[in-house]
Amino acid sequence: MPASNRAVTTAVLATLVAVAGVLGGVSLAGRDGVVLAALLVVLSVVLALGWPVVAGLPARVGSGVVIGLAGVASVVVVHLTTTEPLLGAVPAVFAGAVLAAFVAELVRRDGRERLVESVAGTVAGALVPVCAAGWLAAERTAAGDAVVVAGAVALAVGSAVTALPLRGWAGAGATLGAAAAGGVVAGAALPTVGLLSGLLLGAAVGVLIAAGDALFDRLPALEHRLAGWAVAVLPVAVTGILVYVVGRVLVG
Repeated sequence: MPASNRAVTTAVLATLVAVAGVLGGVSLAGRDGVVLAALLVVLSVVLALGWPVVAGLPARVGSGVVIGLAGVASVVVVHLTTTEPLLGAVPAVFAGAVLAAFVAELVRRDGRERLVESVAGTVAGALVPVCAAGWLAAERTAAGDAVVVAGAVALAVGSAVTALPLRGWAGAGATLGAAAAGGVVAGAALPTVGLLSGLLLGAAVGVLIAAGDALFDRLPALEHRLAGWAVAVLPVAVTGILVYVVGRVLVG
């Protein structure tokens, strides 16, 4: 998948997160945030399918199962949590994913080549969808849907800029500036977030996008469609925990 296509895909997914944030009041079985939770489950599945290809893991099926279960379980436990701490059960889910990564290696029957690389890649991959649960927790902070929308807007704008033919420091600067501007505009439109929090959130998201773009630029594995989708989803997932931290520390 070309870099421009990945950037546009990330921007579209971020826009979907913003829409899901706006629809935060939609409930099922008495629980709000069901639209966002469903979207995060889908993103976790995409990461589970593509991350083993990105990392070149030797046992793709086992690694994918561990990654997918970690992401889905994190979303489910946060969705079902009604009291603080909202992310209190997430570390236990990740710990379970680490144990599952070792179990997945034990059931391999291919000689267990590149054992350490396989375990490390699986655990790293599991951490990404776990971070995505931060979007759901952020929706339940004092800022509520506003901080989710602000973070998603900054992510969408910054990701869209990476589709431009800019590389090196010029591209990183443009991405950072665009994401920060998106955060400021969202903060101005959403008084609950405010200009300063919007600026800081946008800048943090911009750094994340620029770093990811530089890290995965020209990676040969991204010629595979599933790998391209996984890398496009990755910034959306990781930004979740960042938005939650900003929502708790800067907004309340």
